Order: sequence, then C-alpha cells, then structure tokens
Amino acid sequence: MTISVAGAPLLALLLASVRVVAWLSLVPPFSTRGVPAMAKVVIALGLSFAVAPQLADDKLPSTTPEVVLAVVGQTVIGLGMGFVTMLLISAIAAAGTLIDLFGGFAVASAWDPLAMNTNSVFGRFHQMLAITLLLVTGGHLMVIGGLLKTFDYLPLSGLPEIGHWSDILVTAFSMFFTISVQIALPMIAVLFIADLALALMTKVAPQLNALTVMFPAKVGLTLLLLGLSFPVLPAATENLVDLANEAMASMAGA
Repeated sequence: MTISVAGAPLLALLLASVRVVAWLSLVPPFSTRGVPAMAKVVIALGLSFAVAPQLADDKLPSTTPEVVLAVVGQTVIGLGMGFVTMLLISAIAAAGTLIDLFGGFAVASAWDPLAMNTNSVFGRFHQMLAITLLLVTGGHLMVIGGLLKTFDYLPLSGLPEIGHWSDILVTAFSMFFTISVQIALPMIAVLFIADLALALMTKVAPQLNALTVMFPAKVGLTLLLLGLSFPVLPAATENLVDLANEAMASMAGA
C-alpha cells in the first residue's frame, strides 16, 4: 500500500503552525502553564488547518535553507505579534498593580506558578478578570481571527519586513501605560488624597502614630473603593482587543 501526501499543503500547514505556536506562547490565557504545551500544539494545528489550503497556492520554500529561513521568519512574526497582543491585554493587570502600589498591597507580592512571575494581589485579580472577560465576550476569538488574517499579507517564505515594527511597538507601549493609568486613576487619586489627609493629621496631632493608622486606613479604603475600576473593565477589554487586532494588521502591512 502506498500513501502519498501532497507536499505543498503539508509544508504550508507546518509553517503556519510555527507562527501560531509562537503567538500562543506569549498571549494570555494560552501562555500560562494552565494550558499544557500539547494543547497549544493541537490548537495551533487546528487553526493552521483553517488557513493551510489557501496558503498552498502561494510561493513556498523548496530547498532546505529556504525552509529553515521560513521557519525563522514565521517564529519572528509569531513572537512579534504575540508580544504586542500580550502587552495590550496586560494593561488591565498593570492597572491592578498600580492599585496595589498606591494601596499598600505591593508588599504582599507572591510568586505566581501559572504565570511564572511575581504578581501582586490586585494585579493578579485584575489579570484574572481580564482573561474572564476576554473569554466570556469572545475577545479571544477576535484576536485569533486577527492573527489568521495576517496570513493574507505576510507570506510563509523568507523573512518579514520589520523596519516599521518599532513605531508599532512604541505605540503599543504608550497605549499600555495610558490605558492602565486610566483604569486605576480614580483609585490612585483617592489614595493620594488619603495620604495627604494622613500627613496633615500627623501635623495636627504629632502624638498620633502615623504608621499605626496609615496602613490599616489605606487597606480599608482600597478594599472599599476597589469596585470603582470594575465598570470600566468590559469597555477597556473591548478596546484592547481592537487595538491588538489593529496592531497585528499594521505589522502585517495590511
């Protein structure tokens, strides 16, 4: 029995899966240890099956050096787009970290075994909220769709033109800080005013131990006003998904 396999669709499938796996390795929630590596490979192959038939007609590498160069190129594309997407989606977690910093919870940072980094209390809490909103609203399907559309503009052979990526990365960083500060700004303002009030209290009553009053007061105020940031999270998640898709389209030259 002889089994014949079409070489062009198979090569297109493998090269497309390289880009998708590199993207999934950075973008939450797929990048966490909660998603096994084998599951990422299966997801990448499944997504690649959707685009491989239309890519088989494109110009594909025919020699071993060209295939190696194509694999490197697809890895660069996947990592670049994954980094920008991860950066924008992480803006909500950064807002929680700012709340921890001004609310006095930053000292309670702990190692997160799933994310493989150190997370603060509300930083991790906002990250979980962002991932939940992303999954519930279907935002993860939108960013995956944005990734699959890049196959229409970036070929599977050779190295991509990354000269204009620096401007996109600078814009992504600026949007990351802007959105995170906008989400946490009401809490930051209230906690800053509370710090000023406690500082004036120590001037009025020097015998008052400021450290004894300051930390419990700020912790209680943070817990009381934490809900101020919740109403803006759905709109922020939708905005971040749109920005991630626009960034990937710009990197693809669309």
